[in-house]
Parts: sequence; C-alpha cells; structure tokens
Amino acid sequence: MGTKITETLKGKLILGARIIQVGGVKKVFRQLFIVSEGERLLKVCQCYLSTTAGPIAGLLFISTEKVAFCSERSIKLNSSPEGKFVRVHYKVVIPLRKIKTTNESKNVKKPSEKYLEIVTVDDFDFWFMGFFNYQKAIKSLQEAITQARMNTHHSTLIF
Repeated sequence: MGTKITETLKGKLILGARIIQVGGVKKVFRQLFIVSEGERLLKVCQCYLSTTAGPIAGLLFISTEKVAFCSERSIKLNSSPEGKFVRVHYKVVIPLRKIKTTNESKNVKKPSEKYLEIVTVDDFDFWFMGFFNYQKAIKSLQEAITQARMNTHHSTLIF
C-alpha cells in the first residue's frame, strides 16, 4: 500500500506542476483535447476511471460540448511488432449529444464510495469514481447535458 500512496502523490504533484506550467486547467483542457469554437469548460474534477486493468487517476473535464477524461500519468503501450513502447495519456472523450443516460450508484458495503456511470447511445459504459466532490460533479454534468439537449432541440426547429 505504501508504494501505491507514493505513486498517487507523485502523480498528483506532476499533474499540479503541469497545470501551473501550462497556465491553468482551461489551457490544459485546450492542449489535451480538440475544442470547438464557442465551447466553454464548465467543471474539472479529480477522479478515477474504471478500466479492465484497474482504476486510473486523472481529471474529468465537463464542457458545454463534451465530457473528457485524461489520466494524470502516462501509460506505456507497445507500439510496434518490434516491441517498441511509447508513453501516452489515457483519454476518453464523450460528446454530450452521445450520452444516453447517467447513473449514480454506491458501494453497498461502503456507502461513501460513490460511482458515476455514463452510458452512450451506442451502449458503451464508462464508470468514474473517487470524486473529491461527487455532488458537484454530478450537478455540473447534469446541467451540461440538459443545456446541450436544449441547444440541440432549438437548432433543429424549422420555421
């Protein structure tokens, strides 16, 4: 457990240094993801993304167009048949218009452990957990989805 805590703290320090170096979370968001004209960053949350390899720590960005996750540390991937490795950040981008539903749940044995599931229109599901402020994250996400749906309905009206 000691090395896991050390690794987690090291990752958070590296992430914090990067945010300061780049000039804030908005600039980090623009550097990591394609941002459309007029898109605004609404909320940034530290959390974990559940993967088959285990949870990955990172930042969840909620904007007026998408939900985007980027790991705080890069992961090593085999990039060629020769066995060469590259280091990349683990990223997930979900356009708000592609979100079918969001579900909140918690660990029955540990109710303080709360989870957020995002299900896309093509039935992929993404699980996020370990939020510093779970309620603010949920509220920001619901507001972004509601606003995106309202904008979609308004833009499809024909007069």
